[in-house]
Amino acid sequence: MKATAIFRRYRSRRPSFGRVILVALYLLFVLAPLYWMFVTSIKPSDDYLANPPVWFPDNPTLLHYSAALFSYRGLDGLINSLIVSTAATILSTLLGTLMAYSLARFRTGGKHLSFWVLSQRFLPPIATVLPIFLIYRSIGLHDTRTGLTIAYTVFTLPVTVWMMLAYFRQLPTSLEEAALVDGCTRWQSFWSVAVPLAAPGIVAAMVFAFIACWTEFFFALILTSRNAFTLPTVFRAFLGFQGAQYGEASALAMVSLVPSIVLGTLAQKHLVRGLTLGAVRG
Repeated sequence: MKATAIFRRYRSRRPSFGRVILVALYLLFVLAPLYWMFVTSIKPSDDYLANPPVWFPDNPTLLHYSAALFSYRGLDGLINSLIVSTAATILSTLLGTLMAYSLARFRTGGKHLSFWVLSQRFLPPIATVLPIFLIYRSIGLHDTRTGLTIAYTVFTLPVTVWMMLAYFRQLPTSLEEAALVDGCTRWQSFWSVAVPLAAPGIVAAMVFAFIACWTEFFFALILTSRNAFTLPTVFRAFLGFQGAQYGEASALAMVSLVPSIVLGTLAQKHLVRGLTLGAVRG
């Protein structure tokens, strides 16, 4: 009887054949474009449109990577993107955490302010980018990393605030009240109690803010030109009247995936917890 129970338990935990097929199809759907992009980045130019397709080149080359990073100034765009995205993520997370805590604990602005913050994302970017461009040009922030950092911070702040607001609301206030009774100030209880407890939510907000800044194209296209251009805007150079530079575009796309993959891998534990813990209590 015991062996039968163990066997039944094993069968109940064993994934079904249909589930395995669905997971395999999903992985194929996700990984096949990445594989083709990687192969294209190391193909010689003659193999781009070969028939039948070249699934892996006989003579792989790294010339497309060097051309994308140096000839097309992809390295400059990569550096600008790293600086601007990191700075905007830090500012957005810091300001969003403070604002979300204020909204959750002190009901700052009443019950409508939090929705007003989120409503800033309802505006299409094209409705705001032209006034921002005119303001930046008049005060000297056009084509600067500082100007782009400010725009990205404002762009990601509403989502950061709402993610952290839901997280702070589900944290018990008794721990902070106990810290206040022990002699801590409100500021000390915030940094010593609330912030460590909300660390998974803060990390999740940081990851989303960084990815949003890293992949943003429209603001960078309008607010920069020669000096502060970011990595997504470099891809414009690969489309010309004489054809597309498939190898260089694929090579730069592979390079652009590295920071997001590294950040997601390092923050995976906190990211999953931050996205799910706030939803447990409904």
